This record gives sequence, structure tokens and C-alpha cells, in this order.
Amino acid sequence: MLRVNVVTIFPEFFTGPLGLSILGRARDAGSVEFRVVDLRDFTHDKHRTVDDAPYGGGAGMVMKPEPFFEAVDLLQVQPPIVLLSARGRHFSHTDAVRFAAGGELTLLCGHYKDVDQRVADHLATEELSIGDFILTGGEPAALAVLDATVRLLPGAMSDAESARTDSFFLSAGISAPSYTRPPVYRGHAVPEVLLSGDHKRIAEWRRSEAARRTEAREDKTGP
Repeated sequence: MLRVNVVTIFPEFFTGPLGLSILGRARDAGSVEFRVVDLRDFTHDKHRTVDDAPYGGGAGMVMKPEPFFEAVDLLQVQPPIVLLSARGRHFSHTDAVRFAAGGELTLLCGHYKDVDQRVADHLATEELSIGDFILTGGEPAALAVLDATVRLLPGAMSDAESARTDSFFLSAGISAPSYTRPPVYRGHAVPEVLLSGDHKRIAEWRRSEAARRTEAREDKTGP
């Protein structure tokens, strides 16, 4: 079983999503345990303050290091301890596979302008981003990481083969496109090969389409 710890100032953000769809199914199957921790429980003033002005001046507020360190101390977690951050390396499917194969995963959700750098340098074991854009906090990014990871656990998906044929599974690149009924819709037809019943031809078409689309994507995103 994978134990997932989420440290956040908005625990209610996770109340609905963790009980829905594949995340909820994996929890009910006993494949994952979620512990959502309120960072404000680790403050020591009556206002439950988690942020302060940055040293050196500047706009915005910076999240204090003490609550993060104390929360992780209380949880007594094992790595990986992930800080969701715009500075981080891009999260990938390879990371999701690695997390799903482990026993514990801790996600630290920042907010406001920034998180004290000592959290990244001396508490988190890695810093991950879900893209080159800015969110209001680490919570949406944490949910994306959780969804990509938990769906790989036993009992999460009714058809495990579905996950193995996804884009990026084991670095296989983009998957081939999918079609379903009706065979023609508003004049747009399903590729004839998919209706042929010839499984060898279908497999070859899917491999060819996957390779073509992967190459096209790399051409668009390359240097």
C-alpha cells in the first residue's frame, strides 16, 4: 500500500477529489492511504501564521520554514518528500511510476509568493513542477501528481491494460488516437483499418500512428 501525505494550508481542497473516481477506488481497494495535514496546525501564534515578509524586501509573502519542518517531523515520513514548485524539474510519467512503486509519498504545497528556500534545500528530497506556468498554490499540482500516480496502483483501474497503453507509459511516447461508435459522425469517418477486424493490421496502424504523432510533437517542442 502507498501512503500519501499532503501538507497544505487548504486541506478542504482535497476533500472531494480524493474520494472520487480512480483516487477513491484505489483507496477503497486498500491500495492507497491519504493523510492530508493542515500546515496551520504547526504554527505557534494565535493567528496561526504560516507566512512572513521576505528578507531583503520585495513584493509578496514567503511561507515560513518552521511549519513544514515540524509537520514532516510529526509525520515521520520516508522519502520522497516533494515540494511542488515552479522552479522544480518537470514531473513526468516516469516519476509517477516511481512513486507508485514506493511505500510512501509526501507532497508539500506552497502558497503565496514563495516558500522559504530552506524547505527546498534541507527538507524536500526533490522539487517538481507540472509546467512552466504559475498556479495560486501547490494544491492543483499535488492533485495532478496524485492522479497520475494512484491510477497505476492495483485496484485503481478496472482495466490495467488501459494504463499500459497510455501515452508516455514506460517512455513509449504518444499513444495512437482512439475512436468509438458511430463509424461516421457528421461526415467524419473512423479509419477503415479499425473496422477491418484484422488485428495485425490494427496493431501496425497503431504503432505507426503513435510513432508519427510522437515525432510531430517532438518537432513542435524541440529546440
